[in-house]
Amino acid sequence: MNDLLHLFKANIKKEKLFQTGDVLLLAVSGGVDSVVLCELCHLAKFRFIIAHCNFQLRGEESKRDERFVKGLAEHYGKEIFLKRFDTEAYALQNKTSIQVAARELRYQWFYELTAELETRERTPVHVLTAHHADDNVETVLMNFFKGTGIAGMRGMLPKTHKITRPLLFAQKQTLIDFAKEQVLSFVEDSSNASDKYSRNYIRHHVVPFIEEIYPGAAGNITANIERFREIELLYTQSIAVHKKNLIEQRGNEVYIAVRKLLKTDPLKTVVFEITKAYGFTAKQAEEVIGLLHAETGKFVLSSTHRILRNRDCLVISSLAQNASSVIVIDKNEKEVMFEKGKLLLTIRERKDEWEIPVAPSVACLDMKEIQFPLLLRKWKPGDYFYPLGMKKKKKLSRFFIDQKLSLPEKENTWVVEMNKKIVWVVNKRIDERFKVLPGTKTILKIALKTAEV
Repeated sequence: MNDLLHLFKANIKKEKLFQTGDVLLLAVSGGVDSVVLCELCHLAKFRFIIAHCNFQLRGEESKRDERFVKGLAEHYGKEIFLKRFDTEAYALQNKTSIQVAARELRYQWFYELTAELETRERTPVHVLTAHHADDNVETVLMNFFKGTGIAGMRGMLPKTHKITRPLLFAQKQTLIDFAKEQVLSFVEDSSNASDKYSRNYIRHHVVPFIEEIYPGAAGNITANIERFREIELLYTQSIAVHKKNLIEQRGNEVYIAVRKLLKTDPLKTVVFEITKAYGFTAKQAEEVIGLLHAETGKFVLSSTHRILRNRDCLVISSLAQNASSVIVIDKNEKEVMFEKGKLLLTIRERKDEWEIPVAPSVACLDMKEIQFPLLLRKWKPGDYFYPLGMKKKKKLSRFFIDQKLSLPEKENTWVVEMNKKIVWVVNKRIDERFKVLPGTKTILKIALKTAEV
């Protein structure tokens, strides 16, 4: 008993998990791990409160666990908070698995409780979970098999924000032995015996199989976890140096010089570490690297951001910002990428036999009236133009009403502008002042290719 208690207190001090006078909110399921955590906190004379989640997934067994934890709180004379969740309904509503739903519900409640208790107690409150070394080994193996970076290989940390895991140093068997020695009662979760969940399968089959080949493998993985924690620190420091050398913040946009990035080694890792903060995946790192050899206008999208090749830079900007951004079109550009797809620009001599396309996705303009650069942007209130076939100007807002456009169609309308004059409402209509006339000799053709094409 004294050995585990001593190691428990020493680990808390070593990892600087909390101060003696802080309030501890213990997440107690009623299983052996959380029961041992309660006993250790009691023996260490820490201030603690018990919290129990009833996910209502195992019928009478869930009710039994709730009753047991209530009794445990009475035994220690501690305050208890109980919460019942409709986990299945939450999972269905949020289109997620039962495991993910339970985790989200649990931690959301813990954070709410912590905030309330800190206001009441006027002292720091920490949520303590009973995760142990075996849990961390399973987590690392799952991360490794699924594909992970350095963070996945160091597993769970002893402290993450308000969540504290003071038992990560101890193996499961050590906790079981302690419970037997102290004659501690606990309940068994029948779902732990099932191989339905991937973690249980790894626990029951993968780890024992590895231990047969490499005795002591679980202990070695635990030691490696400690090494990977230190490796992650060095890795993070190195990435920070690369970011400082490469990233230039200009307003709401991030600029990265292509020439500097091409000299960076290891390129793929640095690109991923820079772009992941903007929603880009490890797989997309290859696409971003492709932009280093692409022409101006090419881009890669995440769910929230765009990385655009613009001359000698990569420009990272939010999609919300792009909605109102302006794209400059120079005379020598043949292709311009933007949110709706791309514009293909062609300057051609007029031929008598060539018929002007009538499709709204193509604009044919009298080159004599065009001055570059052109601007491609989203329309804004107050914009007006002279619709083809009309001699009077019309506000775009009125034009949209006449065209019976829906709100999403209005919001996603772009225009091509020249010297504060709209020459084309993209995919709608050109301006009368720039149409091709009988005497037109040279034509600027702009064709829209949507993202779906």
